[in-house]
Amino acid sequence: MSEVLLRGQELTRRWGGLVAVDRVSIELKRGEVHAVIGTNGAGKSTLINMLSGELPASSGTVELLGQDVTRWSQPHRARAGLGRSYQRNTIFPSFTVLENCRLTAQARVQKPWALFSAAQHCEASNAAAKAAAARAGLSDMLESRADSLSHGQKRQLEIAMCLATDPQVLLLDEPLAGMGAEETERMLALLAELRQGHAILLVEHDMDAVFRVADRITVMVNGSVLASDTPEAVRASPAVQAAYLGEGEGGGH
Repeated sequence: MSEVLLRGQELTRRWGGLVAVDRVSIELKRGEVHAVIGTNGAGKSTLINMLSGELPASSGTVELLGQDVTRWSQPHRARAGLGRSYQRNTIFPSFTVLENCRLTAQARVQKPWALFSAAQHCEASNAAAKAAAARAGLSDMLESRADSLSHGQKRQLEIAMCLATDPQVLLLDEPLAGMGAEETERMLALLAELRQGHAILLVEHDMDAVFRVADRITVMVNGSVLASDTPEAVRASPAVQAAYLGEGEGGGH
């Protein structure tokens, strides 16, 4: 049995009379990519926001590495081993690749007593930043400014910034958005490599990519889980075909 690193149970989010996520349960296991798919408005981003701590759940619980973190803030969850990327790039464009990664590495292990020390002289942060950039395939671009990178490289940098915090769980929100074929291939190879040692939640619209990389797929419709199974079982499900995959909706828009 694979180790469950993140578990959401009966998660619900309401805004007045609107139920955006309705009693969704999900488990992320070490060594697996768990994809969440669904049309726009299905509740995917709301779910990932509740798991990361950006949005409090109206009801339900979240467990991270065996601890109940339901009431923990996003920074607290991040320091406990949860990394998050966003639909839009959240990098520092005027900083180099190394500086971007070093900033997030420093957030992981804060040293308030070193207030007057130069950040670039922190050996631990520099080592973590370089290692994260290497895993994300950016070793040759450490001194490049972030705003000089291609779109795909910026997405790689965002993942590198997550890795610099030494997470065990990665929540990736549409990392393939806007990528060309070559950039997509690089990202899929990175995800396959990161699977080892991490639990990965992937929210993605590219169905071809999802079925290539995911070990398990949860399908959401109108805030609820329609199906959660292996890619083969999900692809063969008549209910999923009727609600989502069928009738030319393979692109998942």
